[in-house]
Amino acid sequence: MRKGMIAAGLTVGLLLAAMAGPACAADGDARAADYDPIEKVNRGIFWFNDHADVYVLEPVARAWHWALPDPVETSIANFFSNLRFPIVMTNDLLQGKVKPAAMDVGRFMVNTSFGVAGFFDPATGWGLVRHNEDFGQTLGVWGVGPGPYLVLPLFGPSNTRDTGGLVVDYVLSVYPWAVDSWILIPVGAVSAVNTRAQILQEVQDAKQASLDYYVFVRNAYYQRRIALVNDQQEDQGHRPTENLYDLTGIEDTK
Repeated sequence: MRKGMIAAGLTVGLLLAAMAGPACAADGDARAADYDPIEKVNRGIFWFNDHADVYVLEPVARAWHWALPDPVETSIANFFSNLRFPIVMTNDLLQGKVKPAAMDVGRFMVNTSFGVAGFFDPATGWGLVRHNEDFGQTLGVWGVGPGPYLVLPLFGPSNTRDTGGLVVDYVLSVYPWAVDSWILIPVGAVSAVNTRAQILQEVQDAKQASLDYYVFVRNAYYQRRIALVNDQQEDQGHRPTENLYDLTGIEDTK
């Protein structure tokens, strides 16, 4: 059954990516910031997502943030980041980045052992920096254009290329192989709540500063993805605000 799910996931992901069409990645992403042919539908989904956040996720995240010290939240984020090792390493290799892929292996081994299953991050202190790669970025590096902007229910901003990449990354992840289906929902909920707890102030500031929050999120998402596809993100610090506009959910550098 899981083999069938994986095959179906790969097929759907690649079909969505193919819909994006070929284009120069950097120029295509820049133009796509305004390419929103189904804006009315996207705004409706965005409204739903925002209300789900305001009335469900944010209150839970505030209680979570009140109950847990910042170092605990960071450790939980480290744990989920460590689980993304197969995705990051595979996409490094698909992009021809052999040295970063080897570094990913080293990070995973160090943090899984000395970092207590990934809750701590001694690897960064040892010079094994965190990378951020996903199949959407890989497609961009290969020259696949982003396609039209999409807002996914609960997941947030995306496009046809990155949505296809998200499906493929799910197939590459630990979850379909090592976690029973009934555990996926609570595990995902913990990750979402913890991430939201780390960006409470950032989201509030963004809403207050933007005249049109929908456009702000759309533009911020594309700027973030352009930087990732072109290896422009140099900051090596833990910056959970990047999760706000990037459905892939990884915080750090290339």
